[in-house]
Amino acid sequence: MGKFTGLIHNENIKIYSRARTWVMLLILAIMSALMPVLFYFSASDKSHLMGLWETFQMTVSVAFFLNTIFTVVVASDSVAGEFSWGTIKLLLIRPWSRSKILLSKYISMLLFSLLSTGVLIAFGLGSAYLFSSQAGDVMSSLTGWSPSAYSFMDLLFRYVELFLTTTLAFMVSSVFRASGLAIGLSLFIIFAKNLIVIIFNPDRYQWAKYLLFTHMDLRVYLSSDVGPGGATLGFSIAVLAAYYLLFLLIAWIVFRKRDVAA
Repeated sequence: MGKFTGLIHNENIKIYSRARTWVMLLILAIMSALMPVLFYFSASDKSHLMGLWETFQMTVSVAFFLNTIFTVVVASDSVAGEFSWGTIKLLLIRPWSRSKILLSKYISMLLFSLLSTGVLIAFGLGSAYLFSSQAGDVMSSLTGWSPSAYSFMDLLFRYVELFLTTTLAFMVSSVFRASGLAIGLSLFIIFAKNLIVIIFNPDRYQWAKYLLFTHMDLRVYLSSDVGPGGATLGFSIAVLAAYYLLFLLIAWIVFRKRDVAA
């Protein structure tokens, strides 16, 4: 276990030794802190400012998009970067199995996603506390949730979408050894998933209930017990879990059998 922890530590060093990583975290922190400030100074009447949790929700809705992109960049470069830099052979001759190497890279990517999300929460919530109204929030109370519970459930469901998107990027990076393809495909999913759901509406096409895109946005269950095509939260989670395991299985099989002699 100690050796595997050291392997994860080595992968973390690869991520955080790059200036790009700190630039992305800095941009995320600035964006998260700046949004409540913009909301505050753009309000014409300070007596009608949004409440703390409404301000935080608005901040998350903007900043989490950046959070997903930055995590996708790290995930896409995790395996493909080793092939691009020519360091994959040096990595594979070490006394670790390919499965452990791949797992350590995946865990390091997940740790980065948790860190970046933590940065977003800390700076976004802190700034929202300073630049928001002390009056009660009304947006989330309309759904029956308390403002704080609604905000963090919204954040959790956004993280689930990030989790699936970055796992897909990690799989593409492992299979095709191309970080650009992984980033491009992930961005396509981020931008086009809602359009795909509209075109292949699960209310019209029963088979569309089993598409990944149909269930990626779990936030619909914050205001309703019924999701796309009459799906339940449990069904949506089951579909997402099936795709998640499929992505990991494909990445694991291809990485284990890949010939790196060339």
